[in-house]
Amino acid sequence: MSEAQQVPRILSSSIEVSTDHFKIEKLHLRFSNGVERFYERMLGSNRGAVMMVPVLGDHLLLVKEYCAGTNSYELGFPKGKIDSGETWMQAAQRELQEEIGYLSNKITFLRSVNSAPSFFQGSICLLLAEDLIPSVLDTGDEPEPLDVISYPIAKVKDLLTAPDFQEARCLAALACAISLKNW
Repeated sequence: MSEAQQVPRILSSSIEVSTDHFKIEKLHLRFSNGVERFYERMLGSNRGAVMMVPVLGDHLLLVKEYCAGTNSYELGFPKGKIDSGETWMQAAQRELQEEIGYLSNKITFLRSVNSAPSFFQGSICLLLAEDLIPSVLDTGDEPEPLDVISYPIAKVKDLLTAPDFQEARCLAALACAISLKNW
């Protein structure tokens, strides 16, 4: 952004739709050049979410779960929202235990990313989870048991083109892990 650019002024905002999981806000904006526009954005919880790339020995652990957005089963990494009162580290440990049945003795922050920042307010912490030990929490919100898939690190670059591994956040997490670990 150049020095002359300023974020648009919000002239008004209203919640247009509110469900159990989503709120859609309508914004009336005025840009620094005087142009006015209406934008809509989905509001997040402002607490964020976590996604872990779990490493067990020479394998990655992934989950196969139903995704309503694509009406399909997708392969991805354990993830979930940060609950009220939790840190990202606590949320990561809870989600690992709920989704793959492990706790991590070594969690490394990879980076934070935004999903579709043009219309979605929310970020997710991408994390590398290593030194895993068995530990199960039965408090998850999944409607059916998740399939935990062990994937050899030696073939990790094949995941980048796997047809059932297509969520952008998972691809970003994998790319960060590959870069950090030199896989």
